Amino acid sequence: MRITRTGVAAAFAVTAALTLSACAGGGSPAASPTDADSSPVQGGDLTFAVANDPISLNPSGTGSGNDTLYVTRQLVDSLLYQNPDTGDLEPWLATSYEVNDDATVFTFDLRDDVTFSDGTPFTAENVKATFDDIVAAGALSQAVSLFVGYESTDVIDDHTVEVHFSTPNAAFPNSTSSVALGIVGDATVAVPFDQRADGSALVGTGPFTLESYKKDTETVLSAREDYAWAPASLGNDSRAYLDTVTFQIVPEASVRTGSLTSDQVDVIGGVQPTDVETLDSSGYPLVWRGNPGVTFGLSFNQSRPTVSDIQVREAIAAAIDATTVRDTSLNDYFNVATSVLAVNTPAFADQSSYFVYDPDHAKELLDDAGWIEGSDGIREKDGQKLALKLWWIANFGPNQTSLELIQQELKEVGIDLTLQSGTVPEFIDAQKGGDFDIVWGNNSRADGDILRTSFSSAATNYYKIDDPELEALLQKQLATSDPDARAAVIADVQERIASQYYQIPVHELTSILGTQSSVHGITLGADSRLNSLVTAWKDAD
Repeated sequence: MRITRTGVAAAFAVTAALTLSACAGGGSPAASPTDADSSPVQGGDLTFAVANDPISLNPSGTGSGNDTLYVTRQLVDSLLYQNPDTGDLEPWLATSYEVNDDATVFTFDLRDDVTFSDGTPFTAENVKATFDDIVAAGALSQAVSLFVGYESTDVIDDHTVEVHFSTPNAAFPNSTSSVALGIVGDATVAVPFDQRADGSALVGTGPFTLESYKKDTETVLSAREDYAWAPASLGNDSRAYLDTVTFQIVPEASVRTGSLTSDQVDVIGGVQPTDVETLDSSGYPLVWRGNPGVTFGLSFNQSRPTVSDIQVREAIAAAIDATTVRDTSLNDYFNVATSVLAVNTPAFADQSSYFVYDPDHAKELLDDAGWIEGSDGIREKDGQKLALKLWWIANFGPNQTSLELIQQELKEVGIDLTLQSGTVPEFIDAQKGGDFDIVWGNNSRADGDILRTSFSSAATNYYKIDDPELEALLQKQLATSDPDARAAVIADVQERIASQYYQIPVHELTSILGTQSSVHGITLGADSRLNSLVTAWKDAD
């Protein structure tokens, strides 16, 4: 199967065109508005306020989540581009690709006119070096789970590369469109993986280069004058219109909103639900899109005896009123989740029948499991309190409101929930160490293989799930190249996760940006993170 500069292979349109509905209210404007009669203005400096320091500017390292990817997307390009309007995989650094019949060998034909920011040419050797580097980094890289069964990357010639797997990996073409698999130059790979966080060693082919990075303050990018290889569907095949982009770190959502309305910044990320109506009614355009991938919900550490009991997990599901949580902490821009996958993820399958709010049933389940209500209202069993520890990341403002309400709902059925928050690296360390009963979080990706990287016992296995039926399904979807057949398997995966209550979905994530009316061409990608800013521009002063 091949794609070319003028077309895409329908068989690898992921599994379906992405649905652009981010909420019950209808479609989502995933790009900032542009007057049909206006033409992009060359030049200008964009100031973009985000909540979190990137932590790591290494594209395949571990940063602070979406805010990190907003920055690194501008510095590196990927082999393929996933069109957010269609879900299709389109050419980028690769002009075409082929897949063998069992999805174990992927051949990419590469552009011959691309250079890195240090002037060195982009070749097949760089693809090999980047992929080998990720695999060698192991757990240090957020991308290593995308390389399950990786054997080698073979250089056929300067502009042809073959990637070999020992087992089928049908999701790999989609993986190559991610920031985490962005191609880096020799100068980057030469620096030890764990010493790249400050970005000083980052050499990419992206439309911008790193001008400066001041931790917890700002990251400044400068446009490359010779950039000329953006994905065709973006509509700008030359250098970025902007001269510079400055990502300012503004942790408080209200301060970000105030910075926008007082004209101190051009764009803000992470617009809070409470500010949406204010900005919209005041004439500040919103760019928003529902995030595909794993929904916000509760996932369990199966090595902990209490939550390894399916009756306890089912009771927790019955005790949570997801609609009330959504309505209290968010708004209608955010869907109530009905599956472990968000509704605009290819192969989404509704599992809402497993997640019906019924606190009386929750109490019955806990009674049947031997947990008896104590004098303080918290249940006990064999002298042990029904007390659970939940870890969450403090990188999305409404998380705390959602979790405090869930904490209250669980207390009403006799469960004592302790909340523990931290940064993304702290959160990951807690998962690695197993110091949790429950984690609250989400993970955005426009492909159902996100379920394997999240729940497979052969991946990170943070949840210590031992379920041969689930594992077989997760590996089967990876080995299935036919899109319709693969979608059916991914639906079965969702049903298995729901029926065993390995994850309790609560609400979906929606990425919302606020902009000045003078800003145009800001778009969100297929993963609902900031797209390449090669098309962004500002009205002339």
